[in-house]
Amino acid sequence: MKITKLEQMFDALRSAKKKILVAAYANDEHSISAVSMAIDQGLVEGTLVGDQEEIRKVCESHQISMNKFTIVHEPDEMKAAYKAVELINAGQGNLLMKGLVSTDKYMRAILDKEKGLMNKGSILSHVTVIENPNYHKLLIVGDVAILPAPEMPEKIAITNYLINTAHALGIERPKVALITASEQVSYKIPSSVDASLIAKMGDRGQIKGADIDGPLALDVAIDPESATIKKMTGPVAGDADCLVFPNIEAGNVFYKMNTKLANAELGAIVVGARVPAVLSSRGDSTKTKLYSIALAALTAK
Repeated sequence: MKITKLEQMFDALRSAKKKILVAAYANDEHSISAVSMAIDQGLVEGTLVGDQEEIRKVCESHQISMNKFTIVHEPDEMKAAYKAVELINAGQGNLLMKGLVSTDKYMRAILDKEKGLMNKGSILSHVTVIENPNYHKLLIVGDVAILPAPEMPEKIAITNYLINTAHALGIERPKVALITASEQVSYKIPSSVDASLIAKMGDRGQIKGADIDGPLALDVAIDPESATIKKMTGPVAGDADCLVFPNIEAGNVFYKMNTKLANAELGAIVVGARVPAVLSSRGDSTKTKLYSIALAALTAK
């Protein structure tokens, strides 16, 4: 099933075997409500790791049944994060979600060399799937939140993460655009050189499962008219599924422009660990929380 709208992830998950979401230090209404809604939608099963008494109070005050969750009592914030990771490593969960635990402690538990979720040599990154009403299909983009200035190994990893996410969404051969300021290769723009090398790796099968082109300016990547005017040909030009950004500044600006000026909806996950992780914030809309959980469940093994 090819998913062309974010809501279609819900239908795909309802008909599949349920994955288990483990929420780290889920003592707050924000986290508990998000997991509760995901369970009610039939997207996942849910385990809450946190202070059982605090969880009970939140559930009672918001008329949420505690019976829908598996609850693991751990009142200490850091220990709760590690306990959530431990459950994942023990095979008792397929995806991770940040609860009330601070982001630095959440990431510390994931990145811990002995007890965490990283395989040797793995690179942690961030994937966002955007549904923009002005584009004819979903856009899968990265990295907008974790890697400030990715070098070649990181850019290759980002490219593969976007391809894998596209495959999970049912896109058999995604079209990947390596974005820079221009479609011209110039030694004065290092990202254009990186883009051309990665595109050539795609041509030679060193990166598989996608059509890859770059460097491409953003207009050439997503606008057929611009691609025609600039005489850019090939399957990616004007019709990209995936956008690999040269740095976090470009990616983050694109991400926020979509949500603030284009009324786009999105789901986002942290990738590169043994399981996908949700890093939602209090400011996220209900839809964003559900889409992010759904995306994590859809990409989880």
